[in-house]
Amino acid sequence: MRLNKFLSEAGVCSRREADRLIEKGKVTVDGRKAVPGMQVEEGQTVCVGKKVIEGRNEKIVLAVNKPAGIVCTEDMRVKNNIIRFFKYPVRVTYAGRLDKDSEGLLIMTNDGDLINGMMRARYGHEKEYRVTVNKPVTEGFLRQMSEGVRIRDVEKDLDAVTRQCKVWGVGKYTFSIVLTQGLNRQIRRMCEALGYKVTRLVRVRIMNIELGGLKPGAVRKLSEQELKELYEQIEEGKNVRVGGEAE
Repeated sequence: MRLNKFLSEAGVCSRREADRLIEKGKVTVDGRKAVPGMQVEEGQTVCVGKKVIEGRNEKIVLAVNKPAGIVCTEDMRVKNNIIRFFKYPVRVTYAGRLDKDSEGLLIMTNDGDLINGMMRARYGHEKEYRVTVNKPVTEGFLRQMSEGVRIRDVEKDLDAVTRQCKVWGVGKYTFSIVLTQGLNRQIRRMCEALGYKVTRLVRVRIMNIELGGLKPGAVRKLSEQELKELYEQIEEGKNVRVGGEAE
């Protein structure tokens, strides 16, 4: 097994972060510094720093209601980072970020393969949001949002037309939107391009997992049925390619 996959499945970090740790010389195999791309076999001793990594842990998949103000980052130097906020006893990380000012459903897990499957924009996995804006929602606004909006950001090297999506009104200032891509601050940028400002943004669903009545700051393990459906959708998504940008 590739070393980065071994570390991911052991719940240490994502594969990408594992590659960074290896490049920084923080990972050893049988006492020798690891190199990018190397393979490990059963019986070898893998360490990150001085910690021995035991191998694949029980898969933990959690639904979390992230409050506004919490930052989706593994950098412990960042105040109010999500890892410190939830203090879960098993090492887990997030599968898809939410902006600091946004709130709602996050999936947190130690299953690196699940994270990789959920993060691939080309698979077209749905994410649903409830959005409140500063002006009355019109039929024209909803139509433009659903047909695709050009969003630009020179600093982020972003210039794209968003994919067509499902959008419907909920209240005078509120609408729901289902995305199948994850451009940087996408919903906020779409609204700004049409002259609106988001005042509240809540993610209420990721694929088959719903936020439901989970209170802000609360965590729950997914049910067996939810997990079964989630992994099935991940596998089915690998056979479907939706054109567009990577997450």
